[in-house]
Amino acid sequence: MENNQYSAHLKRQMLLDSVFRVATRFFAFLVLAMLIGILISLLIGAMPSIRHFGWGFLTSSEWDPVTEQFGAVVPIFGTLITSFIALLIGVPISFGIAIFLTELCPPMLKRPLGIAVELLAGIPSIIYGMWGLFVFAPLFGEHVQPWILENMGDLPLVGFLFQGAPMGIGIFTAGLILAIMVIPFIASVMRDVFEVVPPMLKESAYGLGGTTWEVVRYVVLPYTKTGVVGGIMLGLGRALGETMAVTFVIGNSSIFATGLFEAGNSIASTLANEFAEANGELYLSSLIQLGLILFFITFVVLSCSKLLLLQLKKQEGRSS
Repeated sequence: MENNQYSAHLKRQMLLDSVFRVATRFFAFLVLAMLIGILISLLIGAMPSIRHFGWGFLTSSEWDPVTEQFGAVVPIFGTLITSFIALLIGVPISFGIAIFLTELCPPMLKRPLGIAVELLAGIPSIIYGMWGLFVFAPLFGEHVQPWILENMGDLPLVGFLFQGAPMGIGIFTAGLILAIMVIPFIASVMRDVFEVVPPMLKESAYGLGGTTWEVVRYVVLPYTKTGVVGGIMLGLGRALGETMAVTFVIGNSSIFATGLFEAGNSIASTLANEFAEANGELYLSSLIQLGLILFFITFVVLSCSKLLLLQLKKQEGRSS
């Protein structure tokens, strides 16, 4: 009797295990099928633009719906430069926040500050955009931009970057707002990976006379470099695809910007501003092709980050 019950129980568990494997495999392939479906849909929608403009779409800076002349240089440049500014500002600040929370913060403040950082990640992007347009941009245009234009506009080699009317909005403002948006994501990931470092390793380094910076540089970072790179790539992915916040503050100009204070455009902001009003097959197809380009940029970035993580994993355990 007991053997029959055990046999029935074993068969039921094996059946449930088989169902579980099939279900998880189905959902995994479903995600892949959705990704392929999105790519095919974008290719079909962008085909008229691809046939009409060819590779010239990627080299032209003209965007004129009246004459149906479209080029992707301005949106691509705006997307890449604002994301670069966001990482240039956001990564050091995120690193400082993570180090403070894990190594220097008093125990009574560690949890409240950590929760505050995580709450920043939950603020809707449109709120960041409204704050940037109505609060930050006026203050930046009245008090900061004039000083930068006066003191840095004439510098050799880099002075051309700081040209333009002090309006408060533009490429630099968009990059700065993006930096504020990605800081909570990067800082949270860095904090979590820093906390998994075995206390014995850090205590041994401190016992040998190491300073906090030396412990972070020679113990914490080598142990967590894979997670740190992953957090940075997460922030980059957020910056590349951000729409509403950038739309509010970038200026939405189709003219190629030669300075950081000039108005520009990004792929996401172009789609948000013009997709609903696109008339004609070529106009709509050009916008879809912009979406395809953004899809490709994101895919390349994630692929490069994956290759970098694999390379770092191969080097684990080797002497630096």
